[in-house]
Amino acid sequence: MSIFEVIMLLCFGAAWPFSIAKSYKSRQTGGKSLHFLVVILIGYFSGVIHKVLYNMDAVTSLYCINGLMVSIDIVLYHRNRRLESTAS
Repeated sequence: MSIFEVIMLLCFGAAWPFSIAKSYKSRQTGGKSLHFLVVILIGYFSGVIHKVLYNMDAVTSLYCINGLMVSIDIVLYHRNRRLESTAS
């Protein structure tokens, strides 16, 4: 386990709850990129695969938690897009 990997995942992980709250409250997709979110999710998923195959440790849970938060933001993006299309 690398302390730098832990710090990186904690820092990224600290940002996602704010992004989720903003998505939930604003009910808009402005400032969000679905492609960006998917790329980030693929990155976290790749981190989990690496950990499972080569170096399973406690950091794996941080990848999973961050991936879950990105997934929630993706679901909210789709909800907000639907809300925007029905409001038009």
